[in-house]
Amino acid sequence: MSKEKGMSSRRDFLKTSALGFGAVLAGSQLLQGCSKSPEGGSASAGKSSSKKVTSCYLPITDATPIILAHELGFYKELGLESEKPVLIRGWAPMAEAFMAGRFNLTHLLAPIPIYMRYSKKFPVKVVAWDHINGSAITVGKESGINSYADLGGKQIAIPYWYSMHNIIIQMIAREYGIETVIQSKTAPLGKKQMNLFVMAPPDMPTAMASKAIDGYIVAEPFNAAGEVLAGGKIVRFTGDVWKNHPCCVAVMNEKDLADREWSHKVIQALVKAELWALNNAEQAAHILSKDGAQYLPLPEKIVKRAMMKYDLETYGANGGTGAIQHPEWQTRRISYEPYQFESATRHIVEMMKLTKMDGDVSFLQSLDPAKVHSELMYTAGVEAAAAELGGLSLFAGVDVKTPTVREEIIKV
Repeated sequence: MSKEKGMSSRRDFLKTSALGFGAVLAGSQLLQGCSKSPEGGSASAGKSSSKKVTSCYLPITDATPIILAHELGFYKELGLESEKPVLIRGWAPMAEAFMAGRFNLTHLLAPIPIYMRYSKKFPVKVVAWDHINGSAITVGKESGINSYADLGGKQIAIPYWYSMHNIIIQMIAREYGIETVIQSKTAPLGKKQMNLFVMAPPDMPTAMASKAIDGYIVAEPFNAAGEVLAGGKIVRFTGDVWKNHPCCVAVMNEKDLADREWSHKVIQALVKAELWALNNAEQAAHILSKDGAQYLPLPEKIVKRAMMKYDLETYGANGGTGAIQHPEWQTRRISYEPYQFESATRHIVEMMKLTKMDGDVSFLQSLDPAKVHSELMYTAGVEAAAAELGGLSLFAGVDVKTPTVREEIIKV
């Protein structure tokens, strides 16, 4: 891979995108009791609301729909006022601000709402999948990782324990007989052990380049940044392991869904933004980038690579890095599908039970996947919004005959 011009962009990237990761939902003072489910109705249901859409985001491509819904004026088209999405540089402060009511819309890693609702009893609702795919495993050029069997004896960073990244990397490790351990990076590591630890995504490319870690699995645009700024290589796209998997999801407080007119318009704007991004990837990359509306602290060439580059010459199994093993799936590096499939919820819950995480995860073992889906996922808004736009079949990976049902396809 040729070197990119302007290495100062690397310093700018590190300086402006410090994404401090902390423990999500720290502090019991933030916890709130669950309110009555909107499915049960309320006195305010159906009434109009003058409240503004207040949203926040982390500087990753996962936030694309939340950003574009405001930036492209989709809320305004529906008669809603919205404030510009606020950039927050860590999951902990973002979760805290959302729970405290400072924001009525945000995005979270897909497993986090399960933790929020069932461990911390916070009335969160997933109102849409924010996007699908959009992550990868990136390794250092001198890491010695050329196949997944090479993960043994390596130090691998993840963005958070409750993440699709943690679920998928451990799924791969189990397939190759590699034990996942959670320990200090200085502790002895066996040849068939992979050490996982949480690291802030913007720190990952630098840590990999300095050989402090062997690689990482994370959302874009940090894989593209790892390629361009740190000389790394992508060895697997997560969407090529789990076809069209959710990664981040859009969430609201359950009480805000009681105002059906307002909440459904918010969801409609998000769904429209996903469809626009699906069909206008290059323009979306420009808007998000430092060269556009400056929502992400990276130049357009990196954001564009993160959202669009998915070719067999670079990433194929024959002659490429092997990041794409299933070209017949016809997936994209990042794509969009808002409907929350029950099959995916079920599988995420079951996989979380098998996934090692730091901290107390005992609450997971008693979870019923079907109950989690019915209680956590609010699908009515997405279905209504998609119908207004022409149907769910307009989105990626949706079966025209059964648009609300799918089979999860996973091939390590």
